[in-house]
Amino acid sequence: MIDDNGQQLGIMAPPQALVIAKQKNLDLVEISPTAVPPVCRIMDFGKYQYQEQKRTREARRNQKVILVKEIKFRPKVDEHDYQFKRKHIERFLEDGDKVKATIFFRGREMAHPEIGRRILERLVNELADVAIAETMPRLEGNQMHTILSKRPQSGGRSKPAAPPATAG
Repeated sequence: MIDDNGQQLGIMAPPQALVIAKQKNLDLVEISPTAVPPVCRIMDFGKYQYQEQKRTREARRNQKVILVKEIKFRPKVDEHDYQFKRKHIERFLEDGDKVKATIFFRGREMAHPEIGRRILERLVNELADVAIAETMPRLEGNQMHTILSKRPQSGGRSKPAAPPATAG
């Protein structure tokens, strides 16, 4: 038996524990029913439930949902269209989303998958400072795709900053 102040009251019979809880206008809550003997606590159960709801709401507010955005290219993509889509990919990565870059082949374009592979490899190389390729370009059916995610920045910044601080 644990008091509302966190003090242990020792082992007692359930009716006796209920009497103590009623005297304090609080609830008797079984915390660990599998323990021998079971552990109970005197507390305001409504207040406890409210605080738990607040904690879960706060945790939900702080979590970041990562979406996978898809950008489609064609093997005959024009330079301006390529640059335009590359800027979109950079913006998506800055927002914290992952990007699936896809090359869509039609008809005779399937005879030259190396063109699509070159486009995706160029994209990965140009975005190397902001993104890492989770998967290398691979062909599935009439589509070739790669998945890009934001490059972790926290580890790279702290290492160069540490030596000057200790040296100075």
